[in-house]
Amino acid sequence: MSPPPPLLLERQGAIATLRFNRPEALNAIDVPLAQALLAAVQTLAADPGVRAVVLCGAGKGFMAGGDLATLRADPVQGAQDLLAPLNEAVTLLSRLNAPVIAQVHGVAAGAGLSLMLQADFVLAAEGTRFNLAYIHLGASCDVGASWALPRLVGLRKALEIALLSEPIDAAEALRLGLVNRVLPAAELDGAVAALAQRLAQGPTVALGHMRRLVRESFDRDLPAQLAAEAQAFVACAHTADLPAGIDAFFTKQAAIFQGV
Repeated sequence: MSPPPPLLLERQGAIATLRFNRPEALNAIDVPLAQALLAAVQTLAADPGVRAVVLCGAGKGFMAGGDLATLRADPVQGAQDLLAPLNEAVTLLSRLNAPVIAQVHGVAAGAGLSLMLQADFVLAAEGTRFNLAYIHLGASCDVGASWALPRLVGLRKALEIALLSEPIDAAEALRLGLVNRVLPAAELDGAVAALAQRLAQGPTVALGHMRRLVRESFDRDLPAQLAAEAQAFVACAHTADLPAGIDAFFTKQAAIFQGV
């Protein structure tokens, strides 16, 4: 009997769910899971029918971090083998038009927290614990945590979270802006499904431009950002969704967007 796949790619209409599937290890990411994540994201990137993406974990937690057995066997090679597919997957996720939602429960630590930080929206269950954790292993962070964290919480707080690596509860994560919403565990699935459906019905190309404009704004001065905005707006004007949105405004009806 073959072992279960380390990651499940599920589709429900225009919504794609990537479910980390190593519940016996709290979804700690090993090389097969990292490679499976990259392959799944490559599949999504090639499919214009994907209009929202959900990241979640099977079992008792979102992700406990990197698989320490992989790193213990050969720290240098293990790190390289893990990070190459992870970094490519995160880069591809950032370039999707489809917004990305992280559905988090139980624990998000180390690489799990880093992956969570890359999402556009994070909905967390009450009782979830967060910890960057790397410093306790004698390691610096990876998977884009040092890029996302100061953008979300500011430089001073980012340094505290990174250098002390103290546990953060769900209420504090909400206060800091690490997550968008904290819900009772029984309500998490429904809330994520509703948000994913709302996003999947949106103007997908425009959403893609919007998410990239906001993310890249820290790296440009104002004239460069204005130029990027103008280029993106004109690109949206070439889609079918912008005329549909304008017509809906004048007819006072709800816009029906096709995502193209």
